[in-house]
This record gives sequence, structure tokens and C-alpha cells, in this order.
Amino acid sequence: MKKLFLFSMLSLFFATSFAQVDRTKQPEPGPAPEINLQEPVTFSLKNGLKVMVVENHKLPRVSIQLTLDNPPVLEGEKAGVQSLAGSLMGNGSKSISKDDFNEEVDFLGARLNFGATSAFASSLSKYFPRILELMADAALNPNFTQEEFEKEKAKLITGLKTQENDVSAIASRVQSALAYGKNHPRGEFTTEQTVNNVSLLDVENFYRDYFVPANAYLVVIGDIEFDQVKELVTKNFTPWTKAVPPSLSYSEPKDAQYTQINFVDMPNAVQSEISVQNLVDLKMKDEDYLDALIANRILGGGAQARLFLNLREDKGYTYGSYSGIGNNKFGPSTFRATASVRNMVTDSSVVELLKEIDKISSEPVTAEELANAKAKYVGNFVMALERPQTIANYALNIETEGLPKDFYKTYLERINAVSIDDVQNASKKYFSSSNARVVVTGKGSEVLENLENVKLNGKAVPVLYYDKIAEKAEKPNYDTAVPEGITATSVLEKYIEVIGGKAKLDAVESYAMLAEAEMQGMKLELEMKKTSKEQFMQDVRVMGNSMQKQVIDGDKGYMMAQGQRKDLSEEELKKLKEESAAFPELNYLIAGGITLEGAEAVGDKKAYKLKITDEKTVFYDVETGLKLQEVNNIEAGGQQMQQTLSYDDYKEVSGIKFPFKLVQTMGPQKFDFIVKEIKVNDGVNAADFE
Repeated sequence: MKKLFLFSMLSLFFATSFAQVDRTKQPEPGPAPEINLQEPVTFSLKNGLKVMVVENHKLPRVSIQLTLDNPPVLEGEKAGVQSLAGSLMGNGSKSISKDDFNEEVDFLGARLNFGATSAFASSLSKYFPRILELMADAALNPNFTQEEFEKEKAKLITGLKTQENDVSAIASRVQSALAYGKNHPRGEFTTEQTVNNVSLLDVENFYRDYFVPANAYLVVIGDIEFDQVKELVTKNFTPWTKAVPPSLSYSEPKDAQYTQINFVDMPNAVQSEISVQNLVDLKMKDEDYLDALIANRILGGGAQARLFLNLREDKGYTYGSYSGIGNNKFGPSTFRATASVRNMVTDSSVVELLKEIDKISSEPVTAEELANAKAKYVGNFVMALERPQTIANYALNIETEGLPKDFYKTYLERINAVSIDDVQNASKKYFSSSNARVVVTGKGSEVLENLENVKLNGKAVPVLYYDKIAEKAEKPNYDTAVPEGITATSVLEKYIEVIGGKAKLDAVESYAMLAEAEMQGMKLELEMKKTSKEQFMQDVRVMGNSMQKQVIDGDKGYMMAQGQRKDLSEEELKKLKEESAAFPELNYLIAGGITLEGAEAVGDKKAYKLKITDEKTVFYDVETGLKLQEVNNIEAGGQQMQQTLSYDDYKEVSGIKFPFKLVQTMGPQKFDFIVKEIKVNDGVNAADFE
């Protein structure tokens, strides 16, 4: 019924050459620049708070970072309590209301944010005394009220509900649950049920137990004097009651005993989320820490890394493939190689990910790869030094991770000293293809048959099945029989009947629709108008400005993108006319040629699958007859991609049911359009199609 279009921003790169240079040779690297990191001056309060001060008088600004370096907390049946505590922190204090608190922070042009075990503030240095006072007051005397608690609880539950069928969100939480176990802080689930188990008293208890100064660090950087900081911090934070957080124990994570595919069936998935992962015991103070970072950079650390060059540039399987390696002083972390790929290449992508991991562990990297990875780290490191937040983090890491005082001063020197052998040794130690857990979340009816035939080094990789909450499950059964008498024609006729009937639809001479979505924090508007006279207009606007517009008026039409107009060719006009029909199912019945391909799951519903053309498939709910989803195979950037439009929240307008929620998905892009208005036989005139 409706077809939406995605946009990409074009970047232009300019280069100017002032001399003849042999560009076939990479320039020789110069010596590592000397890093002059100012060491913080420190002091401690009797309650245990450790304070680090770095004076920097270049700009009249100051930043304050409070961090509680506590071990992770297992929340169990009250998972979500930590999140709720963090969202309630910073809502004023017992001495100042939330509105007055926020108004004063805004008036001072400052920033002040809180988490469950952290706080951050920045302001002009002349406001430092007041901002520090506000931070301390809100941290030590939080304003926990039942009213705010209920609001934050409702927001958290709403957020969880939006993730119920979000393939990416489910993939992420199952990956962690299978890596660490559900009885580990990094693997446990926050659900609507666990959130409902949390009371305001639980939040207050969490704050009292864990928001304590024993492992607390306060880093102050900027245009301030040490003596002033010491005086103000002592005054404002001395009332913080001395306490130590409780000691907790939880299950020790274990790697898979053998390489295996853990499959999570998501019938609404339009692409597969893949993670090849294993546990790593890596800490910043380890001698091979930088070796591991460089190895990961070469494997999957960016657009020049092996995974990206293989799966995107060479194979065209995905928009991007990356890897990451974590470090944690409190216990194991993970190495992960990931990709979001088209359904039809899911098995091939798994094979390529495993091959690349196997290759970097068994074969030396090239000198060029090593040099490029080092250059990237050097550039990022030097640029990061310009941010006060970076200096704060470096000072904090030295204290909390047990690093030598010169860890960052010698950082570049040690990066440049990493050898090819160091990279291979780190790869063997931290990247595993022999006991990797390959977590695939996708549409089983389209990917499972091929996944079950995946082999690594000539051996079959077994497939185990899990549900959306990481519990073991049976292999999905996709043999849904179509009842006798059900045909493509009967499915189309039922749809037409349930949305209003043929007579009602035939009486529609025009309709207009206005819908809205969000794109990177900006409002995206979709306006669409159609008539029974082969007239169609679709305008997509960002922040009120037209980004793409399409118009058909009989046998002529055009499209505009960012102010550039192009008349439609005969073939383009023909295709767009097919999309422009007010109710295309009426045309499907007349044209014929539609085939019933069977029944499949779409989300948590069973649907009849109708093949409209070689490029288009439409799914209709078995029970209600309503249209659930439309899948189009299109070419984008030389690659075959799937574009999916899902329909939901049907409401009646002028006796006809229209979907009031449209979910557009293509590759990694997803837009949830909420229909704001539909007018039938109203709001459309000839000028709309000029």
C-alpha cells in the first residue's frame, strides 16, 4: 500500500597537493611523539573518597567526574532496580526540588548528569563552586519520591515492550546471556516482571548499599586551583557516610565446549544478527593488552579491517562487519565478531567470520596491516588528548586498574613496539574458532536449512536452539499446512472484506495520510495522497524540509530529491503506478497471477504468504485476514536487499480499516511511522499532483 524511501548523506573529500610525492610508498613513520600528561594532584577524605585534581588554565571551564568503582551487581528477581536508581538520581535533592534544580543548572549553562554509580558535571570555572555543591547535594541527598518512581518505572517498562519483537535488541541480550549465563550480572535479563517486582524501598536500599564512598573517585579537571578544590570538596562531600558495598558472588562464566551455532528464531527478522563470541580474561594491566587491541583492530576494528573488507567489500553480504574485545578486572569479558546480514547469506557469513578468526590466529598478519593498525591507534590517541574527559578517564584508569604511572606517557612507544609475532600470539590466546559460540538470531524458515549444513575445517557445526530469553528450545517446525479451500483469491477477498468490503473501497475517490517517525532525534514526516484517477503524491520531510518527493498524474510523473527534479521514465512510471493504487488488492484480483506460497510466522502470528511478483511478497494474518507485512527485493548499491514494510494498529476511518503503524526496514535502517491523520474523500485536490 505504501512504499517508503531511505536516504543517505554524501560526503565529499578534497585533497590538495603542493609537491610531487611517490604515492606508491607508504611514508616512513616518525618517532613516537612525547606525551606530556599532567599528573593529577590527589587527596582523600576520611570517608574513603579519593580526589584527583588536574589544573588546566587554557580555557575557563571545569569538568567533574564522580565514579564508583564497584563490582557488578546481580539483581536477580528485581533486575531493573539499578536502572531505576540511576534514572531517579539527579532529580533535585531533599533541599531543592527537581524543577528548581534543573532550572538553576540550565541558567548556569552547565551540564549535570547522574547514573546509578556515577555523576558528571561541566561548567564555566566561575560557576564551579555552585555546580560542585549541586552535584554533592543531589548525590548525597537524593530526592526519591513515589511519583517520580512510578514515572520512571512506566518509562522503563514501555522501553522493554518496544524491544519485545526488536530483533537487534533480542539478539544482543541473548548473546550476553549465553556468554555469561543468566545468573551473572552481565547475562541477566531485565523484564517487565522483574521491574514490577521493584519498589521504591528497593531503590532506596540499592542506593544506600552501593552509592558509598569506599570505591569512589572524584576527578576534577580544568581552570581551577587545587587548594580551592580541596576546600570545596571537603566541605561538600565530608557528610557522605563512610561505608563499603556488599560483597557478592555469582556463577563463573564458561566457554562453549565446542564450536556451535546457537539459533534464536525470530519470524519477523528481515536480516540475521550474527555474533561469533568467546570469553576472554583480559585486563588493562596485562602485558599483552595492547597486543590484543592491535590484533582486534586488524581483524575487525573498522572499515580497513579484514572482516569489513571480506564480508562487505568483497562479498557484499552486509553493510559492515566488526569485532570487539573487552577487558574487565572483575572477571571474564568477551571477544565478539559481528555482522547483520541478508537472510540468504547467513550461513555463508558464519563461515567467513569463522575463517577470518581462524586465519588471524594461524597465519602472521602483514607488515602493512600492522602499520595501518598502529597508525589508527596513534591518531585516535593523540586526538583524544584534546578532550578533558579523556584526561579524567586516563587518571581514573591508572588508579582503578592498577596501571603504572607512566602507562599513558609510554602508550605510543609501546604501541609502536608491538610486533607481528605479538599480534599472532594475542590472536591465538584471545580469538577462538575451536570453542566459539556462534549466536544467530534470524528468520528460521529462510536461514535454518542452510545453517544446519555449515562446516568448519571439514566438520559439521552443530546447531542448538534457544528462545528469546536464552532458554533451550526445540527445533522450530515450519510445516504449517494450508487448509483445504484456501487460495490466493480467497486470501485477497477476505482482506478486502475485513477492511471494509469492495463496495466501500470502490467508493473511495481519494485519501490523504500524514505519518511521523524519528530519525536520529529528528522528526521525519511522511505525507501521502492518492486518488482513483492514477494520481499519487508522496512527500518525505525532515524537520519540515522536503527531502524526497514523488508525484504521478496520469501518464506523467517526477521525483525530487534534495531539490533536484527528475522526470520518471516509462518503466519507473509503470512500477510506481502499481504502488500508487489506493487499495492494490483490488488490482491483484483483476490482474491474477498471484500465487499462495504457504503459511509462515510473522512475528507471533501465522500468515498466508502470497507471491505478487518475483520481487514482492505479501503476508496476510491467518486469523484476522489483515495485511501484516510486505517484502520487496530491491537493488541498492549493486547489492540485492530486502525492504520490509510491516502494518499494525488497524483503526477504522470512514468505515474502512487502515494501519496506523507502519514499520519500514531496510538493512540496518528501521523507521516506526505512526499515522497521525487519515482523510477519506477529503483533503486532496488537483494542485497536490502538479
